[in-house]
Amino acid sequence: MDTLKIKRALITVSDKQGVAELAEKLATAGVEVYSTGGTGKHLAEAGIAVQDVSAYTGFPEMMDGRLKTLHPKIFGGILFRRDRDDDQAALNEHGILPFDLVVVNLYPFQQTVSQEGVSLSDAIEKIDIGGPSLVRAAAKNFAFTTIATHPDQYTMIIEQTLDQGGTTLEFRRRLAGEAFEHTARYDRAISNYFRHLPANLKSTEAQQKQSSFAASRTIDLHHQATLRYGENPHQQAALYRLSESTGTLVDAQQLNGKELSYNNWLDLDGALRIARALPQIGAAVIKHNNPCGAASADKMEKAAKGALEGDPESAFGSIIGINGTIDVATADVLTAPGLFIEAIIATDFHPDALTILTTRPKWKNNVRLMKAGSSLQSPVNQHFRHIDGGILVQDQDDLPDETSQWQCVTDTIANDRQMDELRFAWAVVRYVKSNAILLSKNQTLCGVGAGQMSRVDSVRIAITKAGSRASGSVLASDAFFPFADSIHHAAEAGVTAIIQPGGSRRDDEVIAACNEQGIPMIFTGRRHFRH
Repeated sequence: MDTLKIKRALITVSDKQGVAELAEKLATAGVEVYSTGGTGKHLAEAGIAVQDVSAYTGFPEMMDGRLKTLHPKIFGGILFRRDRDDDQAALNEHGILPFDLVVVNLYPFQQTVSQEGVSLSDAIEKIDIGGPSLVRAAAKNFAFTTIATHPDQYTMIIEQTLDQGGTTLEFRRRLAGEAFEHTARYDRAISNYFRHLPANLKSTEAQQKQSSFAASRTIDLHHQATLRYGENPHQQAALYRLSESTGTLVDAQQLNGKELSYNNWLDLDGALRIARALPQIGAAVIKHNNPCGAASADKMEKAAKGALEGDPESAFGSIIGINGTIDVATADVLTAPGLFIEAIIATDFHPDALTILTTRPKWKNNVRLMKAGSSLQSPVNQHFRHIDGGILVQDQDDLPDETSQWQCVTDTIANDRQMDELRFAWAVVRYVKSNAILLSKNQTLCGVGAGQMSRVDSVRIAITKAGSRASGSVLASDAFFPFADSIHHAAEAGVTAIIQPGGSRRDDEVIAACNEQGIPMIFTGRRHFRH
């Protein structure tokens, strides 16, 4: 059966957007509409004649609405195969009416559990039973039944019903696929909720750790955009949204500029993460997913200026992250002559600043401006990384360290000014590719050594990048120093304080080298590799 004439529809929805309009059009086309309590009341108030499901089945809704549509008179009418005489005989024998269209969407489970303070009992009551059963039954029988699960589908159903006399087989097949994906997403959301429930307080540490990493995982991804290409022009690429994520980079609003590329997204992610981590008003400059500039200050324009001066040569063609609203003074800094920026992500943009950033020569329609809003509030989540044949999963390394655990291990004690500087350097160095060395001065990044196979090489590169600014700076290392040679290079360059995790077999030698030079050194006790 190709074209299916719709004579009778069952409509029971949680999201009532557009459903009255759909029912009105169907009724106009002579379709008989059946519905349940809340939906039926909504349609009746809109002036649409509705047949009550309970009156049809002979069973009232019960158990606070838990039992409404789970009845043979409903499911028989949905699963009826019109090319089978025995199915027709069963319908006749039991007084079952066929349903040609089923319109269902499910209880808002995911929206409910995303709210703060939702109890387990409240969550359980939002687990739909009848809805998914209706959807799966209608989708299974798509050869003879049309299933709608989203308001976006209503227009096409109306058009086919009015213009063609019924829905086509190809359209029903597509709706069936979307319906099964709809219930699959729903079940995944429920599964993920139960997986993240607090572990039993009496369970062992090993059991609690295991609870974060279930025996199997399903990652629910939704296509957000097809990108121009991947890391290189010969690679195809796309952006997918994690269904559970909210308030993230993917939610940022693009206010200006060309389409974002694959590499833009990667660098925006790095810029956003550093902007989140900065201890006060601050800016970060990203190039090839490493910071080449970062600064914190009492004013946004000072932070932006300091970040751009970290490595002016590398800042050309960079991505910038700012953890506040860009004002006019900051916009003037960012549009300085000779400066080329690929994209900017900020909490927001003052209207006058936005005018500057979208009208200055070479900026209009070119530079991507991203309004992050709540995305600058760091989410606590897990990090997924693809390897050949598998996925690595780990906790995201975005939370600040507990500074009360830090320990000064040298004879010379860091003063308050040095400690402020070390906190800034430590907040940024974790976002540099390991082996990572960062020099900062006046809470401004002035030299970075990133991604080297030898830590001492990273030290040399950071000092070279900093030049004369190395004198009076502090140094942060994402992992321990295996030898004391890095300390000697830092001392020769004028580094005044060092922060690192500690934990090397040669810590004593490294500490002795700092004591010899009168350089205070802090052990954080926590490593921040970023491979």
